[in-house]
Amino acid sequence: MKLEDIKTIGVVGAGTMGQGIAQICAQAGYKTILFDINAQILQKAEATTAKNFDKGIERGKLTEQEKQVALSNLTFTGDTLQLSCDVIIEAIVERLEVKQSIFKELAGINTPDTILASNTSSIPITQIAAAVPNPERVVGMHFFNPAHIMKLVEVISGAATAPETATTIKLLAEKLGKTAVMAKDSPGFIVNRVARHFYVEGLKLLEEGVADIETIDKLMQASGFKMGPFELMDLIGVDTNYSVTTSMFEAFHYDPKFRPSRIQQQKVDAGHHGRKTGKGFYKYD
Repeated sequence: MKLEDIKTIGVVGAGTMGQGIAQICAQAGYKTILFDINAQILQKAEATTAKNFDKGIERGKLTEQEKQVALSNLTFTGDTLQLSCDVIIEAIVERLEVKQSIFKELAGINTPDTILASNTSSIPITQIAAAVPNPERVVGMHFFNPAHIMKLVEVISGAATAPETATTIKLLAEKLGKTAVMAKDSPGFIVNRVARHFYVEGLKLLEEGVADIETIDKLMQASGFKMGPFELMDLIGVDTNYSVTTSMFEAFHYDPKFRPSRIQQQKVDAGHHGRKTGKGFYKYD
């Protein structure tokens, strides 16, 4: 599959990341199908997309006509049979068996040429591809939150990924207006592996009573970071962030430096997942 052959893009998972990815694909002129099994999440994604376009118009980055064209490129569905596409980008829960399951299902309704890209932020692409037919077309395409604004995309090749597959996805990312970086397969890849300790050490400071949440965040902002670790976890999703840390802890054979925090686990267990639930480390209206 070459870049010029890509006409239709499917996005699996209409959460924050999936919605943002689908939005930029539609804006770039691709027929885009956003899938989720949850009808409410799909409705929310549709409303968020329209709101993001309106904000773009207010800021002079988008015209009303461009908004309408992009919206006409978007289809929202709960039917996997509609996901017959040239490229499919998976943006679902960080669980290996779930990702393998959806890719195997999609492989059954698509040709062997369809590229299957995972937005995973921590699970090795080699593991995801191992249970998927034609693993040479499985690749990592890791966007950052919010996907419609953040410029970086990591393109990750697993052990079986064909070089031409990775090249096509890198070119696609650039067509979407992103800065694409090639990475070899490793838990957390580049950014999440380096940044993991931004969250882990912030949580350790909190656990040890060195400082409170607000103080840690304010000091990090004063040091030049746009957000402190707790604000950023709330934006990303406390549950998502915890899942990534847990995945990396296991992938690195339980190396203590990646050990998940009990405080974060308690937040997840309580349903305090951050901005998307109205409460995380902070409260939101």
